[in-house]
Amino acid sequence: MGCVQCKDKEAAKLTDDRETSLSHNSGYRYGSDPTPQHYPSFGVTTIPNYNNFPTAATQGVTVFGGVHTSSQSGTLRSRGGTGVTLFVALYDYEARTEDDLSFRKGERFQILNSTEGDWWEARSLTTGGTGYIPSNYVAPVDSIQAEDWYFGKLGRKDAERQLLSSGNPGTMSPESFLEEAQIMKKLRHDKLVQLYAVVSEEPIYIVTEYMSKGSLLDFLKDGEGRGLKLPNLVDMAAQVAAGMAYIERMNYIHRDLRSANILVGDGLVCKIADFGLARLIEDNEYTARQGAKFPIKWTAPEAALYGKFTIKSDVWSFGILLTELVTKGRVPYPGMNNREVLEQVERGYRMPCPQDCPTSLHELMVQCWKKDPEERPTFEYLQAFLEDYFTATEPQYQPGDNL
Repeated sequence: MGCVQCKDKEAAKLTDDRETSLSHNSGYRYGSDPTPQHYPSFGVTTIPNYNNFPTAATQGVTVFGGVHTSSQSGTLRSRGGTGVTLFVALYDYEARTEDDLSFRKGERFQILNSTEGDWWEARSLTTGGTGYIPSNYVAPVDSIQAEDWYFGKLGRKDAERQLLSSGNPGTMSPESFLEEAQIMKKLRHDKLVQLYAVVSEEPIYIVTEYMSKGSLLDFLKDGEGRGLKLPNLVDMAAQVAAGMAYIERMNYIHRDLRSANILVGDGLVCKIADFGLARLIEDNEYTARQGAKFPIKWTAPEAALYGKFTIKSDVWSFGILLTELVTKGRVPYPGMNNREVLEQVERGYRMPCPQDCPTSLHELMVQCWKKDPEERPTFEYLQAFLEDYFTATEPQYQPGDNL
């Protein structure tokens, strides 16, 4: 069950600050990455040289909405400029390099160095150890993620009572909430989360089918999902592609396709959710309003820079989602902030093949990241490719330690 009052301010702020969009009003500057030559993911020990593309010294990239992203040095800021330094771990994490800090869910940290990068220098208040931690594995101690019920110490009814209290106003307007519900009513497919009912008077609710394992992102990073092998992951990708192929046929675009917006149920069933940015498109294109916010690391360059969205920009996002699957929830473009991602992708940089990922699957990702949107595959093709992957493409697959 969803409620406009349940979309917590802190959760939304955490997403905005950490990994999502750039608004034309943001105006902040960034300094050097806090982890130079630190690329703590799946056996890669150094950041690839993504600055070796020819460019003028003064060249920058202007984000749709007016943010200029030229690589000038500037002030280092704590997370979101809030000065928040005490965080709690949401998941277990095992160090992958000597600079990383291993920790367990519930462990608390003092953040020593936080900028716009995805890796923060921190000191554990539990063990006293110091090292780099992935920023999307932690949350401020006073946020909704840090509440007792988040870690399973409260029952469902107690959690609902706290979520529905008057002290938890939402950040989404009733109009936007109902608009999302209208889109969910129109789109009916077994790989899309189904809408059961809408309460259109205050307080506004939508009632959807229950997906027992939560978001794909959380599922991959904790518990059962961390042990999944490639056949399960490819099957999950094929399910998402099937849902997107339906959206493609219906002439809609999702615009926010990523693992955080995929829900997982029993039997590893995956369904697409969060249609807050979905739109019906005319003439095969939708132009976003000036200053609109998007998850930069998942957004195609023509959409992030010029606000031009098509189903092919969703295909780009699907390629990023594939990297999330094979890396078990790693943040895309590790070691790079949003501005660096925009600049380097525009110059031609594409993420390298993750450790243990078959070359054929990485080649599919690269197809999704073609600069010309028309050269990217359709979701119908992606669905067929993934459904037949171990028959037609990788018949000799043998499971490894990671995949």
